[in-house]
Amino acid sequence: MGKAVKIALAGEGGQGVQSVAMILTDAAAMEGKEILYIPNFGVEQRGGVSIAFVQIGDEKIGAPKFKTGDIVVALSDRAVRRVGMYVGPETVFIYDAGIKGVEDDIPQDAQRILAIPALETANQELHPRVFNVLIMGAVIGATHVVALEKAKEAIEKKLGYKFEQNPELREMNFKALERGYEMVTGTGVA
Repeated sequence: MGKAVKIALAGEGGQGVQSVAMILTDAAAMEGKEILYIPNFGVEQRGGVSIAFVQIGDEKIGAPKFKTGDIVVALSDRAVRRVGMYVGPETVFIYDAGIKGVEDDIPQDAQRILAIPALETANQELHPRVFNVLIMGAVIGATHVVALEKAKEAIEKKLGYKFEQNPELREMNFKALERGYEMVTGTGVA
């Protein structure tokens, strides 16, 4: 993998941005990778934007902060406006296709811009609560920063107690992970 992959995930409080970051870094740790996760909490509980800064690599990670992300994900209109500063010519910018009124705020200097119907897919095919796991699948699809199997293990580790009470949740989370991956790679999951 070489240098660390720099990821910025942003959304409204309650969209599970920090949970995704934690599961992603857990999966990377299980693979023996170096990880760095910095949550950025503002006043999310009162409706602010929550940002998670994640770095995953094979070697020691030097600086905890970064100016430009390799992948930047925005899950709300305010998140799109907040994270534009972390986008550069090497960045893959992913946002939810259902976000309205942000056309002028989409960073035009990104290497790739991917609008994915994450919320719509979660609502119609799966469950609104797995929207964030679908996003995690998209991040993995865009970066291949961890193996999908490790991501599933990390989800199991974090949510296993819920799965015991409701086995359908496991299937739904794993399906969401795979759907997000497919949306970015354009391929089915073996």
